[in-house]
Amino acid sequence: MSFLAFIFEAVIISLSGVMGPGPITAVTIVKGNESPHAGALIAIGHGIVEFPLMIAIFYGFGYLLNLIYVKALIDIIGGLFLLFMGISMFRSVKQSDFSSKIYAYSSIISGILLSLGNPYFFIWWAAVGVTLILKSINFGIFGFLIFALCHWLCDFFWYYFLSFLSFRGGRFFGKKFQKIIFTICGLFLLFFSIKFITDAVRLLM
Repeated sequence: MSFLAFIFEAVIISLSGVMGPGPITAVTIVKGNESPHAGALIAIGHGIVEFPLMIAIFYGFGYLLNLIYVKALIDIIGGLFLLFMGISMFRSVKQSDFSSKIYAYSSIISGILLSLGNPYFFIWWAAVGVTLILKSINFGIFGFLIFALCHWLCDFFWYYFLSFLSFRGGRFFGKKFQKIIFTICGLFLLFFSIKFITDAVRLLM
C-alpha cells in the first residue's frame, strides 16, 4: 500500500468514527448555539487528549486501554460528567437560557473532559486506532505524524461544521428550535450517562 492510499483509508475510517453520534456531538451542537467556533475549540480540547493517547499507542501502551479497571474508571467518570451536562441542559430549557455561560466548563475544557470520560473513544483507539497506527509505522515517524494530524483534522472540521450549523439554525429558527435541540441533546447525554455507569458496574461485578 502506498502512503497516499494509506492516508486516504485512514481519513475515511476516521470520518466514519467521528461522524457517529456521541456525547461530543451533542455538546458541540449545544455550544454551537452561541458560537459558530465552539466546535473548533472542542476539537482542540479533544486533541489535547487524543495526541498523547496516539503517542502512547505508538510506543506500545495501547494494552492499558483493555484493562478492566481502566475501562470501569473511564465509564464512571464519563457517566457522572454526562449526568451533570444533561441536567444543565434541562435547567437551561426550564429557565429559557440558551447561553453556554450556564455551563461550568469552556468549550476546550468540555472537549478534554468529554474525551477522557468517553469509553467509546478509548475502545475505538484500542480496536481500530491501534491498527491504523501500526500501519502508519510502516512509513516511519513521518507517516505516524501525518496520520495523527489528518485524523485530528477530521475531528476539527466535523465539529466546526456542526457548531456552525447549530449557530445558523439557532439564529434562524429562534428559541423554539433552541429548546428542541437542548431537550434532545439533554436526553441523549442522560442516556449515555446511565449506559456508561451501568457498564462500569457490570465490569466490576
